[in-house]
Parts: sequence; structure tokens; C-alpha cells
Amino acid sequence: MGISEKLLSEGEHVITSTRTHWKALVLPVIFLLVICALAGFALAVLPSGELHDPLVYAVLAGAALAIIWFTVRPFLIWVTASYTVTNRRLINRSGVFTRSGRDIPLHRINDVTYERDVLDRLLGCGTLVISDASEQGRSVLPDVPRVEKLQLVITDLLFGNNDGRDDDGSPPPPRA
Repeated sequence: MGISEKLLSEGEHVITSTRTHWKALVLPVIFLLVICALAGFALAVLPSGELHDPLVYAVLAGAALAIIWFTVRPFLIWVTASYTVTNRRLINRSGVFTRSGRDIPLHRINDVTYERDVLDRLLGCGTLVISDASEQGRSVLPDVPRVEKLQLVITDLLFGNNDGRDDDGSPPPPRA
């Protein structure tokens, strides 16, 4: 998870790295259960009892396609997305087949805010909003785990004297 150490410049180190909160997987799991239940019900009520019936293959193929689209695809999107904060930039990476990302140098960030609704507060996540001095204006990072802590880390890097190093001057170990 996160960014490879070989993609960091000299003197740059990872402060923290995370991915979208697990709540993004709740709906895909519900879809998986519903699709399996519907496919099982459809197979049970089919008039023919033979396994070589084309209708059986159609139900199984439909269920497989639905599982791939509504369960596997969201899981792959979740597992390949990451948010990484280094002592120099904020790195947002996502994508399964086509990787995309955005790097925001810390010195270009103007404002760091977060938003949390009731469910987010219960689950310990939220939306991080990064306003920067670019044409895109702002980056919205949804469902960030421990969003208040990440907002504080970025704010300390921006406006404090903290460069992410421990008291002895060594970089801290990357956090998951």
C-alpha cells in the first residue's frame, strides 16, 4: 500500500499512508449476498433439474457478471487507491488498469479541511478537502480513515516546524 520508496526524491520520506475507509466495501458485500441469494433462488425454482440446461448457464453467467461488476470491481478500486503524505507532498493514486494520480506539493496547499457526517463520525472516517494554488483548485479525498488525525498531520507539516522527523532527526516509520 502507498507509494514505493523508489518513487520518492532524495530526502523525501513517507509520513503516513492510507487507503479509503473499509465502509466503501459495505455495499459491495451486500450486493454479493443479494446476488448469491437471487441466483440460488433462481436455480432452485427452475423447471428443469438438469445441470446442462441453458437456463442454468444463463443464471450462473448473469450472477458471475453481476458479482464481477458490483463486488469485484469496487474491491479492486478500493485496494488500488491510496493516499500518501510525505514531508514534501500529498500523493493520491488510484486505478486498476489505468493508474492515475495527483501530487500536490505541500508548499502549494492553502487550506486543509475535513467534513464528517453522523455515519462518518461513528465509523471514524471523513472527507478531506485540500485547497491548493492550482487551476483545479481543490482535491476531495472521500472516506479517509482517521481524517482529523491526517488533517492535523498535514497542517503541522504546512504551518509548523515539524518536517515529519522524530526528535532524534530520523524519519519515522511509515504508518499503515
